[in-house]
Amino acid sequence: MAVAQGSEDAVGTRDAVGAEDADGFFHRLDPDMCVVTAAAGGERAGCLVGFACQCSIRPPRFAVWLSKANRTYRVARAAQCLTVHLLTREQRELAELFGGRTGDEVDKFAGLDVAEGHGGAVVLKDAAAWFVGTILHRTDGGDHVGFVLDPVQWGQGREGQLLRLSDAAGIEAGHPVD
Repeated sequence: MAVAQGSEDAVGTRDAVGAEDADGFFHRLDPDMCVVTAAAGGERAGCLVGFACQCSIRPPRFAVWLSKANRTYRVARAAQCLTVHLLTREQRELAELFGGRTGDEVDKFAGLDVAEGHGGAVVLKDAAAWFVGTILHRTDGGDHVGFVLDPVQWGQGREGQLLRLSDAAGIEAGHPVD
C-alpha cells in the first residue's frame, strides 16, 4: 500500500495517531441536524441527531444513527417507522428540547403540534421538512445503531436556513454521550 508523501505528523493510521487526531477531522464537519421521532407500544420518543445522511439514490434511502443511551433508541428498536425532521436555525429552542432533555424525565411532545404519520409515526408539524421512513435495516456501529430508512411519506413546513451542528453547539445532551 502506498503512503502519501508529506510530513510525518500529517499522515497517520489509527494505530499511529491518537483519538484527538481523529477528532480534529470530525470537528471540522458541520452536518445538518435533525430530530428523529419514534413510536411503538404506546410510547413515543424523539432526539436531536447529528449522524444522518442519504445513503442511496435509487432506491432512495436515508440512514440515521441513534445513541444506545437514548430513550429514542429503546423505542425505535420496536418501531416500524421513524420520522426524520429538519429544523431551521430559528428553531434552536426545539433542538434544545429534543437534544438537551431526556424523555425518561419529560414528555418532549407536550404542547407541540404533532400529527400521526404512516405506520403510527410521530410528525412534528412545525418542522422545516420531514419524512417518515420504514425501517429496512439496523446496523450496530458501536455506541450508536444505524437505521436505514425507506422514505414513504413526507412534507414541508417553514422556510429558512437549516440548523447545523455549529448552531447546536452548547446544547448539553440529555443523556451522556460517552
